[in-house]
Amino acid sequence: MEAGGTGVLQGFKDIPRVVWLLAAGVFVNAVVSFTFVFVFLYLTGPRGLGAAQAGLVTGIGGIGLVAGNFTGGWYGDRFGHRRVLLAAATLGGLTLMAFPLLPAPLLFAAIPVAQYASGVIRAANSALVAVTVPEGGRRQAFAVVRCVSNGGFTLGPPLGALIATGLSYDWLFVADGVGTLFFALWTARVVPARGASRRTSAVPDGGRGRGITAELRARPALLVVLGAILVTDAVYRQQYSTFSVFLTDQGLDPRVFGLVIALNGGVILLLELPAAVALRERPALPVIGTGLVLVGAGYAALLFGAGIASAVVMMVLLSLGEILYKTTATAYVADEAPEHAVGRFQSLYAGISVSGVVIGPPLGGALYSAAPGLLWPLCAALAATAGAAVLWAWARQRRHAARPAHETGSQPQAVAG
Repeated sequence: MEAGGTGVLQGFKDIPRVVWLLAAGVFVNAVVSFTFVFVFLYLTGPRGLGAAQAGLVTGIGGIGLVAGNFTGGWYGDRFGHRRVLLAAATLGGLTLMAFPLLPAPLLFAAIPVAQYASGVIRAANSALVAVTVPEGGRRQAFAVVRCVSNGGFTLGPPLGALIATGLSYDWLFVADGVGTLFFALWTARVVPARGASRRTSAVPDGGRGRGITAELRARPALLVVLGAILVTDAVYRQQYSTFSVFLTDQGLDPRVFGLVIALNGGVILLLELPAAVALRERPALPVIGTGLVLVGAGYAALLFGAGIASAVVMMVLLSLGEILYKTTATAYVADEAPEHAVGRFQSLYAGISVSGVVIGPPLGGALYSAAPGLLWPLCAALAATAGAAVLWAWARQRRHAARPAHETGSQPQAVAG
C-alpha cells in the first residue's frame, strides 16, 4: 500500500511549483463558488422573479459561460493568459459583490457578465497550465487542478446553504465575489508576469504561424475528439437535468438524487489522481475513447431498471468515464496546440466541453417530455458512438504512421496521442 502511494506521489514530482500554487487558489475559489447552485432560488425567492423569468436569466447566464470559455484563450494568445485571467477575475468578483445592490432588471445583464467572466477564467487558467507544464506532464497537472476544483465544489454547496439560511442569500454573492478577487490576487502573486505565455517567435517562421482553421485541419484526429466531446457533453449533462426528473417519476426520494450526485464527486476525488499517474504513458486517444464509451455504458445501465442500484451503477460508470476522458482530452488538446495558439486551442476545448450546459437540458427535456423511453437509449448510443469515433481516429492514425514513407509522401512519425 505504501509503495503504491509512493508511486502516485512520484507521478506528480515533475509538476512545477507554480501549478501547485495555482491549484491552491483554484481550490479556495471553488469552495466559495456556490452561487450557481442557489441562483435560481435567489431569483425566485428574495428577488421575487417568476420561474419563467428566472429561467430566462439563468439561461442567458449559461450562454455567457460558454461564450467566455470559447473566447478566454483567444484573448490570452493576444494579451497574455495571466493578464486575461486577472482582468476576468477582477471583473467577475466585482460584479458578484454588486449583486445585492442591483435592482432586479439589471440582473439580466449582471448574471451573464459574471458567467462570462467565469468562463474566461476557466479557459485562461487551462492555458496557463498548458504553457507552464511541458508535454508529458500535462495530464497529471490538469488532474491536480480538476481534483482540487471538484473538492472545492463538493464542499461549497453545504457551506453556501449554511450562509443562505444563517445570514442571507446576498452574502452568497459577496462571498463568491471576494473569493474570485482573492483568486486574482493569488494568481498575480504566484504566477510570474514573465514566462506565463509562450512567445510567438517559437513558431518556425518567426511569425504567428498558420491560422487556427488551417491548424485544426492539419490535425484531423483532434477534430474528431472535439466533435465527440461536443456530443458527449450534451449527454453527460443529463445527470443534472432530466436524470433528477426521471428518478422522481420512478417514485424515488429526491435525496436519492443528491446522494447519487455526491457519489460522482467522491469517485472522482478518490480515483482521478491515481488514474492520471497510472495512464500517463498511455496514448491519449484510446483513453479518451474508452472514457466516452463508459459514459454511454452509464446511461445504458438505466435500461435495466429504475432503482437505487441502477442509479448507483450509472453514476459510477459515468464518473469513471469522466475521469478517463476529461483530464486526458484537456492535456491532449494542449499537446496538439501549436506554440502560437495554445490559448485558442484550450478555448475551443473549454467551450465545447461546457456546451452541454446550454444545449443538454432543452434537448433532453424535450425528448423526455415527448418520448421518455427513448432518452436513455439515445444517450447511451450517442456517447458510445462518440467514443467509437475517437477509437477509430486512433486506429486510423496508427495505420497512417505505420505506412512506408513512399506511400504517405512524408517521413514516418511516431504516433502522437
